[in-house]
Amino acid sequence: MTDRLPEIDTHSGVETTGHEWDGIKELNNPLPRWWRFVFWASVVVAVIYWILMPAWPALPGMQGHTTGVLGQSDRADVAGEVSAARAARAALGAKLAAQDAASILKDPELSQLALGLGESAFGDNCATCHGAGGRGAKGYPQLSDDVWLWGGSLDAIEQTVKFGIRSGHAQAHVKDMPAFGRDDFLTAAQIDDLVQLVRQASHQTADATAAIRARPVYDANCASCHGDDMRGDRTQGAPNLTDEEWLYGGDAPSIRRTIFGPRGGVMPAWTDRLDPATVRALAIYVHSMGGGE
Repeated sequence: MTDRLPEIDTHSGVETTGHEWDGIKELNNPLPRWWRFVFWASVVVAVIYWILMPAWPALPGMQGHTTGVLGQSDRADVAGEVSAARAARAALGAKLAAQDAASILKDPELSQLALGLGESAFGDNCATCHGAGGRGAKGYPQLSDDVWLWGGSLDAIEQTVKFGIRSGHAQAHVKDMPAFGRDDFLTAAQIDDLVQLVRQASHQTADATAAIRARPVYDANCASCHGDDMRGDRTQGAPNLTDEEWLYGGDAPSIRRTIFGPRGGVMPAWTDRLDPATVRALAIYVHSMGGGE
């Protein structure tokens, strides 16, 4: 048996391998020298890496992996960085807790820290009820306007964040509106007249005659909290009835429902759930949303 003579491609003059697909013949070109150099250099680098760095899983029956001559560990590096970040945050957090909110706003570094920490804490703990950016929802106050039931100063906001509203905490804001209808303090007709008075005060279409009838009822039952001018009282958490801001709705059925039997929403006390620095940062962030005083 004789060896097969190499076939030379007529177009390139290069020997073929004998492989052919659909009339296309494979040329027996050698690999470029640079490619072979890179390949063997990669092999050498890989061997060196295996020696220096963690690379190979342990053999059966052994735990872990080869640690490498350098003892490098990304896990240890990350743990160290996290520990350092926590220490740095704790130091800055101590500064936040040690200074009042007004002083923090005068310090650019602490102010930026407070806003960043407050935004993060708001997203984790408050946005579920108050919405992203504090836009609010029915039954949950909007925090980006200038309407405040219990005050919009830095101290007032921090007080609310700390102790909440009807939260059960000893220092929580607590003011319950009587259930004038459910507890039979007022008749259905008196409540209907009061609805018209509130709608008139808030510049809505209303029955003027009913509003006049309601005025003595309002003075006897509502003015002590909402004021003779119906503009509310922050010290009691009594809302202004002359503006167009409504927690549960300003249409006639919603107003009647509130007078008949108020909802009495609850905000938790965050002082037992968040550290003092985070509570202060939250107050500063809420104050910065646009409605702070």
